[in-house]
Amino acid sequence: MKICIVGAGAIGGWFAAHLGRLPEVHLSALARGATLAALRQHGQRMDSAGQRSQVSIVASDSALELGPQDLVIVAVKGPSLAALAPAIKALLGPGTQVLMAMNGVPWWFFDGLEGAAKGLKLETVDPGGVIAALIPVERVIGCVVHASCATPEAGLVKHVMGMGLIVGKPAGGQSADLVQVGDLLGQAGFQVTVSDRIQRDIWFKLWGNMTINPISALTGATCDRILDDELVLAFVTRVMHEAAAIGAQIGCAVEQTPAQRHLVTRKLGAFKTSMLQDLEAGRPLELAALVGAVREIGLHLGLPTPNTDAILGLTRLMAQTRSLVASGVQKDFS
Repeated sequence: MKICIVGAGAIGGWFAAHLGRLPEVHLSALARGATLAALRQHGQRMDSAGQRSQVSIVASDSALELGPQDLVIVAVKGPSLAALAPAIKALLGPGTQVLMAMNGVPWWFFDGLEGAAKGLKLETVDPGGVIAALIPVERVIGCVVHASCATPEAGLVKHVMGMGLIVGKPAGGQSADLVQVGDLLGQAGFQVTVSDRIQRDIWFKLWGNMTINPISALTGATCDRILDDELVLAFVTRVMHEAAAIGAQIGCAVEQTPAQRHLVTRKLGAFKTSMLQDLEAGRPLELAALVGAVREIGLHLGLPTPNTDAILGLTRLMAQTRSLVASGVQKDFS
C-alpha cells in the first residue's frame, strides 16, 4: 500500500513513524527544506517512552515524482493547505483516500451534515473554494487526533502522550474504504475509533481547544496556568457556551459542561499548546479553523458570539504585529 505523508512535522512524523513499521506499506513524504534533508539522511525518527525508533521513508519535494498513492495523510497547519492543495491533487489516483489529520473546522465540514448550516461553504478556511476545487470531498476521511507530539529537530518527533484517532467520512456512515483505513491504522498501533458522524467529533475537540490554544499564544502560559486564573477560566467558559449553542443548531450538540471539560484538560498538566509552539517557532497561527470559522458559522445562524469575537480579534492583532497571520483569518464576516 502506497502511503504519502504531506506535512512531516510533529503529527505527520508520528503517523510515519508507526506506519513505516508495517511491511505492507510503501511510505513516502512530501517535504522541503531541513525536513526533506533530514528524512533523506536519517529516515523518520521518533522518541517515545525513552526509546528511539527509525523507519525508512522516501522523501521528495515533488508530488509528481512520488506519483499516485493509495492513501495520502495530510498533517499540515491550516494556513498552508491552500498552497499545498495542487500537490495533494497530483498524488491522487483513481481510488486514493485523503486522511485529513488537521485541527479545527475543515472546509468540507458542512458537506453531508444536516442542520441549520447544511451546505455552508466556509470562506474563513477556504477563501474562494480553492481547496474544495482540488480535493474532492468524496476522497476525504476526516481525522481527529488525540495525541501530543513535538519536533525537537527536523525529521525527529517526540511523542509525549496519546495514541487516539477518530476517523470518519464527511457524508457519514461506514464505507469499505473507511473501514480499511481504520484497520490499517489499528495495525500500526493507533487506538482507532471509526465514527458514523465525524463532524460531531471534530466539533467536540474544537469546543475544548478553541480557547486554550489562542489564550496560550496571547499569554505564553501553559495550559495549567490558564485554568488556574479564575478570570481567564470564566472567559474560557463563556466562549465554550457560545460554541455549544452553535453546535446545538448544526447537529453537533455537546454532551458535556465546560466545568466537566476543564477537569479533563487539567489532567493533561502543564503543556504547551500547538499554537503556542507555532508562535515560538515563528509560524502562522491556525486562527481561521479554530476560531474564525466559529464566528462565521455564528453569523450565518444569527447567533451572537461576543466572547469568541474578542479572542479572535485579540489573537489576530497579536499575530499581525508579529507577521504570523494568514490571509483567511483577516476576514471580518460582519
